[in-house]
Amino acid sequence: MELKFDEKGLIPAVVQDFYTKEVLTLAYMNEESLRITEEEGYTCFWSRSRQELWRKGETSGNKQRVVSITADCDGDSLVIEVIKDGPACHTGAESCFFNNIYQSEEQTAFSYKGLYDLIEGRKTDPKEGSYTTYLFEKGMDKILKKVGEENTEVIIAAAKGDKAETIYETADLAYHVMVMMVEAGIDIKDVTAELASRHVIDKKVKQEYMK
Repeated sequence: MELKFDEKGLIPAVVQDFYTKEVLTLAYMNEESLRITEEEGYTCFWSRSRQELWRKGETSGNKQRVVSITADCDGDSLVIEVIKDGPACHTGAESCFFNNIYQSEEQTAFSYKGLYDLIEGRKTDPKEGSYTTYLFEKGMDKILKKVGEENTEVIIAAAKGDKAETIYETADLAYHVMVMMVEAGIDIKDVTAELASRHVIDKKVKQEYMK
């Protein structure tokens, strides 16, 4: 189909991870950069700030091998699916889209499940150099030791009243607890179901049950 470039000769291109479908970045192409992308098989964009062609990864090495290029119904924007060799963002993040503006409760639960599935994958399909795989290889005793250490770090950070550090340490604790859950065969839905049932349990009865 005929593509529609804007008055500056550009067309927006949404770059998406071929495997995970995560949106990696939004860049712009002109006719030349699109041609280069098609000919070389790697993403090439037009830098609006530098006013020059920009081959992704030419300095960082984080190239993006193109799997497909699809235009929308109007022909005025593109989706490019890629297999990336490294982080997509200049900050070192895997995706340029990491500043959360709004997230529903359903999406939060889904995000936790996604992280759980990723951790579980490091157990079922070990990856060399992965810290998560290392923990699974060491076994439950090592995992529980890390849970205990991270729990202590959360307490120390909270006691100091350092919000940023407390958030950081809590995230570390949550991650290690998920590793423990995978090792113990406990699914995220098991915990969420337990939490959902808490509102029907009287506090005193719960305390007696705990005893």
